[in-house]
Amino acid sequence: MTIYKTNDYQDMSRKAANIISAQIIMKPNCVLGLATGSSPIGLYKQLIEWYQKGDLDFSKVTTINLDEYKGLGPDDDQSYRYFMNENLFNHINIDKARTYVPNGLEMNEEKACSDYNQVIAQSGGIDIQLLGLGNNGHIGFNEPDSVFKCETHCVNLTPSTIEANRRFFENEDAVPRQAYTMGIKNIMQAKKILVVVSGEAKAKALKDALYGPVTPSVPASVLQLHPDVTIVADKAALKLIN
Repeated sequence: MTIYKTNDYQDMSRKAANIISAQIIMKPNCVLGLATGSSPIGLYKQLIEWYQKGDLDFSKVTTINLDEYKGLGPDDDQSYRYFMNENLFNHINIDKARTYVPNGLEMNEEKACSDYNQVIAQSGGIDIQLLGLGNNGHIGFNEPDSVFKCETHCVNLTPSTIEANRRFFENEDAVPRQAYTMGIKNIMQAKKILVVVSGEAKAKALKDALYGPVTPSVPASVLQLHPDVTIVADKAALKLIN
């Protein structure tokens, strides 16, 4: 595991974008596992900037996103498909037919999850999986649990996750209570994993994930078992780690 300490969010975003861009340059037809939320927005802005300068070409890239709210369609401005379009896909030369997000409008949970597992399998494997880190140690929407969930599944969001996401919605009642997410096995099968973490609020979760026991009560702790993990975190997120 490699840990890069950065000064602030902007520095973190640029360093992480360097890692993603290197993957694209080395393998133009790579498969990127992507994440949503506030943590990767700066990274995506940096990738867009480099694309606009002519430094990056996304025309052969495939992307597979971690998760989507159950019940939200791609045109809903709080869906993760909409988020990805607005924060990345609409601004680069990627073929949207090769950008995958779970189908939030598929109410048959078994079918939605099976379909997405098939997408991941048919991609040939994720070259690098981008992750954020939840305040409770979740990755994707894999919430603290008594067991690690292997593949794509429907999850009931915890009160802390609902609270964290409330700022994006009109009120707490509008926040979806369920989501489709890649499972721990899906994530761990990526060839490389890149985790971006910013802010003092994530400090305890990051310390527990990296140096605590491997336990499903801290889902990110499973990353200790992956052979190629890079953590890019700012000083505030690393304040509890020497």
